[in-house]
Amino acid sequence: MIITSRSNERVKRARALQDAKARKETGLHLIEGDKLVSDAIASGARVLTVFAKEGAKAFDGIETVYVSDGVMDAISSAKTPQSLCAIAQTPDAGCPAAYPEGLVVVLDRLQDPGNVGTIIRTADALGASAVLLSPDSADPFSPKALRAAMGSTYHLPIYIGALKEELIRLKAQGFCCVCGHLKGSETLPEITCRTALVIGNEGQGVSDETAALCERYRMPMRGRAESLNAAVFAALMMQTVIDRMPE
Repeated sequence: MIITSRSNERVKRARALQDAKARKETGLHLIEGDKLVSDAIASGARVLTVFAKEGAKAFDGIETVYVSDGVMDAISSAKTPQSLCAIAQTPDAGCPAAYPEGLVVVLDRLQDPGNVGTIIRTADALGASAVLLSPDSADPFSPKALRAAMGSTYHLPIYIGALKEELIRLKAQGFCCVCGHLKGSETLPEITCRTALVIGNEGQGVSDETAALCERYRMPMRGRAESLNAAVFAALMMQTVIDRMPE
């Protein structure tokens, strides 16, 4: 059987997950695209239902609902939807009692889901141990953030918590907390195997409250630009910090 009606209740529930309120209320999120769905399943994400165009493969042990091209267009936010979308249970993003050793990337009020997803992807690629987001950052499980992360959202722990409390906890656990700041030193503090790197809001940078808990660092700029895109800055800083971590 193929669902052809956009007003089908299952289709409407899936489509509703484009909205942050629905994701929060249900504890579910929508994964869009063949590779992202396959990667999420392979990574152990709890995928509940796969919506597939006719002819797309089914996944063992996961309910597959076949839909018409028009219905897939309705479910997906992508301009050109692929063959698969899926509903998955959102992982628990509560902060841990003890943070994993290594580099914890901290996002302070980042608003662009594309930046959030790109930073998660870069953190995964460079071997960071976790990503911590403030509650007022963009949802890392929104479709746009998931597309930008390219599957990395399911490869490393994602935490969401009040940054003041969590930075105090990180420091108590021996983490060196560093943030990018226009008034910071151009000399990095000593980097250890427990380092938290804070990336600030795209327009305003890190909050004063957050900065007060961190070593402030200003990246030297040889050209005339005063600042960088948040995701670009995060990538450069992550690589710099990881290169200085003791083996």
